[in-house]
Amino acid sequence: MSNTMTGSESAAGNRKVKLEIKNMTKHYDNGDGVENINLKVYENEIVTFLGPSGCGKSTILRTIAGFLDVTSGDILVDGQSIVNLPPENRPTAMVFQSYNLWPHMTIYENLAFGLKLRKIPKKTIDEDIKNMLALVSMSGTEKKYPGQLSGGQQQRIAIARSLLLKPALLLLDEPFSALDAKIRQQMREELKRIQSNLGITVIFVTHDQEEAMAISHRIVVMNKGKFDQVGTPDEIYDQPATLHVASFIGEMNFIKKDKYTIAVRPEDLLVDTENGEIDGTVSTVMLMGHYVSITVHVGDEIVKCYVNRDIGDHLQVGQKVKLKIGKSTQFPLSA
Repeated sequence: MSNTMTGSESAAGNRKVKLEIKNMTKHYDNGDGVENINLKVYENEIVTFLGPSGCGKSTILRTIAGFLDVTSGDILVDGQSIVNLPPENRPTAMVFQSYNLWPHMTIYENLAFGLKLRKIPKKTIDEDIKNMLALVSMSGTEKKYPGQLSGGQQQRIAIARSLLLKPALLLLDEPFSALDAKIRQQMREELKRIQSNLGITVIFVTHDQEEAMAISHRIVVMNKGKFDQVGTPDEIYDQPATLHVASFIGEMNFIKKDKYTIAVRPEDLLVDTENGEIDGTVSTVMLMGHYVSITVHVGDEIVKCYVNRDIGDHLQVGQKVKLKIGKSTQFPLSA
């Protein structure tokens, strides 16, 4: 698939292009890297690079930040090329998985450090820090040290420190992956709230498809240094462009039929005892609360289905059923 932005472009309307990556290639000595990347990111957008480890998503983020030089191509912010600028002169700020807070400094000192280097008056620094701590729900922590805060709180401070620099782009490289599941969910919600309040453009990197679906306006699904698909979460989920996208995002059944592999979500398989196009035998029935998850043997394959309780409560292991395929995507067997 081409590494050019497709899908959802018409939805951008007249919004300003904040970041443009043009024909960008980055090669490492071992041959890895990313090839001929093209992407437009619009003002006030959260765009997430999603893919397995080693697919090139962090490479793209680091070329934007200036921590890696591009092999060829260009990167523009607000229409101006930044590829020849050192990291400290780029209109970007980056937040990593590790919080990178100085443990010997108070929270105030951590936040004020970069602002002092820019010769910003102390009164302005004090006001900006007070407002930013309120924005990230960390008011009153100015005199504390990083070691006195939880992981989630430290990451809030790391985000606040980046935002205080008023970057054109906020870059986040797997920022929540070290946090436990509950805190991770809270931080996703916090990030969306902060982004909405400030109207800042965010480039996010993750391997967690649930995280990408939850926070993004658009998702770039990557595989082996290339784009497989660019689109909204709905487009990625409902209309996967490749088998890799179909298998990487959410749960998916792959049913071989004629000369095609049919990709169908568990919730899009209709289960009946009399009418359907595929014969199968129920192998498990599990109550999941408001729905029932069942698995069905279809030949040598096992297919997962989610059904309403009014259907699932009457199914039994060993029962013969028929499946009808609802919304689905077909791929040639050679795909």
